[in-house]
Amino acid sequence: MSKAKGMRKGLAGYGDAGFSLFLRKAFIKAMGYSDDALDRPIIGITNTYSGFNACHRNVPDMIEAIKRGVMLAGGLPVDFPVISMHEAFTNPTSMYVRNLMAMDAEEMIRAQPMDAVVLIGGCDKTVPALLMGAASADVPAIMTVTGPMITGSHKGERLGACTDCRRLWGQHRAGEIDEAEIEEISGKLAPGAGTCMVMGTASTMALVTEAMGMMLPGGASIPAVHADRMRHAEATGARAVEIAAENLRPSMIMNKASMRNAMRVLQAVGGSTNGVVHLAAIAGRLGFDFDLEDLDQLGAETPVLVDLKPSGQHYMEDLFRAGGLTTVLREIQDLLDQDCMTITGRTLRDNIEAQPPTWKQDAVRPISDPIHQGGGIRLLRGNLAPNGAIIKQAAATKSLLKHKGRAVVFKSLADMADRLDSPDLDVAANDVLVLQNAGPKGAPGMPEAGYIPIPKKLAAQGVKDMVRLSDARMSGTAFGAIVLHISPEAAAGGPLALVRDGDEIELDVEAGLLSLHVSDEELERRKTEWSPPSHVKAERGYAKLYYDEVLQAEDGCDFNFLRAKPRSLHD
Repeated sequence: MSKAKGMRKGLAGYGDAGFSLFLRKAFIKAMGYSDDALDRPIIGITNTYSGFNACHRNVPDMIEAIKRGVMLAGGLPVDFPVISMHEAFTNPTSMYVRNLMAMDAEEMIRAQPMDAVVLIGGCDKTVPALLMGAASADVPAIMTVTGPMITGSHKGERLGACTDCRRLWGQHRAGEIDEAEIEEISGKLAPGAGTCMVMGTASTMALVTEAMGMMLPGGASIPAVHADRMRHAEATGARAVEIAAENLRPSMIMNKASMRNAMRVLQAVGGSTNGVVHLAAIAGRLGFDFDLEDLDQLGAETPVLVDLKPSGQHYMEDLFRAGGLTTVLREIQDLLDQDCMTITGRTLRDNIEAQPPTWKQDAVRPISDPIHQGGGIRLLRGNLAPNGAIIKQAAATKSLLKHKGRAVVFKSLADMADRLDSPDLDVAANDVLVLQNAGPKGAPGMPEAGYIPIPKKLAAQGVKDMVRLSDARMSGTAFGAIVLHISPEAAAGGPLALVRDGDEIELDVEAGLLSLHVSDEELERRKTEWSPPSHVKAERGYAKLYYDEVLQAEDGCDFNFLRAKPRSLHD
């Protein structure tokens, strides 16, 4: 690794290093910098602001606070743009461009002169994309996030995006809320800057990032509008100057041990199933495979303690008032690898001990009285999911966790949109809704379509939940007996592609089984009749790169060529 620092780092290739530095200084001085400023450590700051991204509305203010911290510590802060994406504004899905953002971050961190970089994440895919890019570039890096929104209200009821979005939209579909009221509600669910204030993917990734050691303690749960958010940003900027001097790189913090801590926290907070895909992608960038069986075992050992929607009742600002992640870590402290190094330069144990004592609160349950025993997320295998599938059991209807039913199959997102609400749809409450071709390649982008709506005629009868399964993902804000990430996906010829209407499907979450009750001979016969969807290819551009390289869910849906070669130091 080059020992060059500051403006001398990563010079443009003109064949004359002296001229390259001279030219660089000439142009950077056009920004108004003095020689004194240019002689200081350079701290890059990823500017993820976008007019399309409400989760990142406070990024400009955060950048100013980070810059203040950098300058107080003697560094020169320089912000630079990278891709920003919001879940609701990215077609076909933000997951489709997550890897593009990761590539953008990696190459800009590597290409531009910076001794360390501050990563500003927030909306669902931005945090993993930045961590993936930082892991690959392996320049000293520190993460902060925009923080969760505060809650809104409607007719005296406390509301938050987006668990309540889905609940109230379900009531609208059932005819309980009319058009005028649902429109009024849409203005109250997201009342300010920041990420979803429930245990969705953004909150989950913030918490596991802090648990993994890549964020200063306390940063995951501070509301976006809180003054502490700016103070944490300032402290992050100051610490960035220090990690530049220490050469404290992501590969020294993110490893198998810290990943297990992240996995355990994912289970303890009742985190989003998307966290599994993103942690798998980060692991691949670090040179090792994500272990689904290990995640499952950690879940069996780790109860869900955080009483937040969709698994509980509270919101992220309640977790913040309860002491944030530290309160959770103290409950499961004996289950963690406390010797892991963190971005503070101290161990996880040291960080926990340095935080204020825990006080009485009701957002985090004691480990002796969890809201759910046995982990939030369960691994499933069987002839329908040879490479695995997952279910967020903590947010599912308990009576459906062991279920047999008749398959009602939708061959694509378009097919589901066309037929789901038809009065002629042959469906009953005890059936199993099956969505095919919604995986990494099939959709493409593995959209959050796994939360298949209850067919309108059943919703009108009062049906609130059904067993639903797909090769898609689901928002962390969603709930229900929903099986996700079935691998191999249907578009890759997995067994999911062979399911037909009327087949019997059995789900047994306790046993970890997902079974299709069709003979092997019949499945082989069906396979001879199967052909991949015609759209699963492209002739040019990012789409071609995506289809050629994207991996399955168990490998994080990263691009194959971006995964690192195994590194022994991560063992």
